[in-house]
Amino acid sequence: MESELVLHEGGCHCGKIKWRVKASRRVVAWSCNCTDCSMRGNVHFIVPSSDFELLDDSKDFITTYTFGTHTAKHTFCKVCGITSFYTPRSNPDGVSVTVKCVKAGTLDHVEIRTYDGLNWEKSHKETGIASFSNES
Repeated sequence: MESELVLHEGGCHCGKIKWRVKASRRVVAWSCNCTDCSMRGNVHFIVPSSDFELLDDSKDFITTYTFGTHTAKHTFCKVCGITSFYTPRSNPDGVSVTVKCVKAGTLDHVEIRTYDGLNWEKSHKETGIASFSNES
C-alpha cells in the first residue's frame, strides 16, 4: 500500500513475548476462514521474515502448533496463550503479525481482505498473498 517502512512494536497479552516489525503505516491484513484463524478470529498482515525481530528473551516463552501440511508454524505464548505472530503456510518465508497485537499509534490504516483458507489452493492462487513476504 505504502512503501515507507516504520517500526511497529507489539507482543502477547502478558508481555512475555515482545517484537518489532518493519512495515508501512498502512497495511493489507487478511481475515482467513481456515479452521485455526476462524476459531481465533485472527486478522493478520504479512511481512518478510527479515523485517521481524523478537526482543529480549521472548523465544523462551514461545511454543508452536502445526497441523495439516505442517508448513504453518502457529506460535503462541506459553503463559497467556496469545498468538501475536506466526509463520503462515501461504508465506513460509514471512511472518504474519496479528493486527490487534500491534501497539497503538503506528498503524494508520488497515485494509482487510478475505482469504478463503477452507479452499486454500484456490485462494492462494487468486489473492496473490505470496507476494506479501517479498523483500521490498
